[in-house]
Amino acid sequence: MYVADSRGAAGNEARDATRPGPRVAAAVAPTVLVLGTVSLITDVSSEMVTAVLPLYLVAGLGLSPLGFGLLDGVYNGFSALVRLVGGHLADRGGGRHKAVAAFGYGLSAVCKPALLLVHSLPLIGAVLAVDRTGKGLRTAPRDALISLSSAPETRGRAFGVHRAMDTAGALLGPLAAFLILRQAAEGYDAVFTVSFCVAALGVLVLLLFVPGGRGRAAGDPAVPATPAAQPSLRASVALLRRPDVRRLTICATLLGLSTVSDSFVYLLLQHRLGVPDRWFALMPLGTAAAFLLLAIPLGRLADRLGRWRMFLGGHVALLGAYALLLAHGPAYLVLLLHGAFYAATDGVLMAAASTAVPAELRGAGLALIQTGQAAARFAASLAFGAAWTAWGDRTALTTATAALAVCAACAVWLRPARPTPPGPAS
Repeated sequence: MYVADSRGAAGNEARDATRPGPRVAAAVAPTVLVLGTVSLITDVSSEMVTAVLPLYLVAGLGLSPLGFGLLDGVYNGFSALVRLVGGHLADRGGGRHKAVAAFGYGLSAVCKPALLLVHSLPLIGAVLAVDRTGKGLRTAPRDALISLSSAPETRGRAFGVHRAMDTAGALLGPLAAFLILRQAAEGYDAVFTVSFCVAALGVLVLLLFVPGGRGRAAGDPAVPATPAAQPSLRASVALLRRPDVRRLTICATLLGLSTVSDSFVYLLLQHRLGVPDRWFALMPLGTAAAFLLLAIPLGRLADRLGRWRMFLGGHVALLGAYALLLAHGPAYLVLLLHGAFYAATDGVLMAAASTAVPAELRGAGLALIQTGQAAARFAASLAFGAAWTAWGDRTALTTATAALAVCAACAVWLRPARPTPPGPAS
């Protein structure tokens, strides 16, 4: 496997990964497939909780939209505080990506049963903060492993394959939660318990089958390393001196400030369409299905046409989803565009960033961009919850739509000075 050794069989795999072929499996490293399996299992666990959490907090515990916005901001944005630390720790000592990722996955797993024991806003917020700390620690090392095991010209496809497998878990998680809620007398408790068991399985697969160490794919690094580019927090922050890294970080942060969280999108759909509570857990399935179908094709297209263009195109799709929500458009179109947004941006942004960051600082470099995006989405969730509470859902959504249009226009102007190069097939 590429990560364990860049010579011998791994070298043959790296050369094979650069050859076009009809099968996806031949175009991505085995490490990517194993990490995709880990993410699939973990997302079944996390999305079981995510699918019922808005209803549990708002309908079950009676939180206001502002209170939910605070918790949702913690759930989606708290990881911003530790992503740089996770990336930095993963880069040290010749590459501890697997160890740091495993610790992050394990930390999130133990938080699932803890939700059974807390019922107040502060305690729930604390549990969610620890859960997101685990996510923050694992995300950058995992994405670094994907980029380091893939040839530069195929990283869009590699991240697309990983995100597709990850999203398969996101598709199964809400369905599992829905079935449990229908069958179990104590529905929420059963969901949290099963979620923990599934998360523990994901950690076990990671420990047993993902290779440790750090390798280098054929053609890597895309950015030459220098003696100064040794793993340290100072060197990580100094990556912002690189024009492409700086502009990618600014654009990801700017667009994150105008992104309404998924939970609010589903609550808006329920509010406008009158969806019964028992069907609420199925709403994320629409987004997940679109994400699953489009992640690999859009990742390959990003390698050919340019990852930056695809990233901006994803936000145009999100703008269309908001416009349809305002116009009371069909729910299936809203969810289709919502899933297309994630397929065109999530892995594509990491593929674009990996081209601008040296291998020695890959974990910290990806974390730097993720930190700006996660912190912005934390602020956006708080702002949207406050706007909904003060002005109503329609005014809040109108404001978010206008803000996204302005931020997208600014991102076009701030595009990277050297657009990420497309693959040879372009």
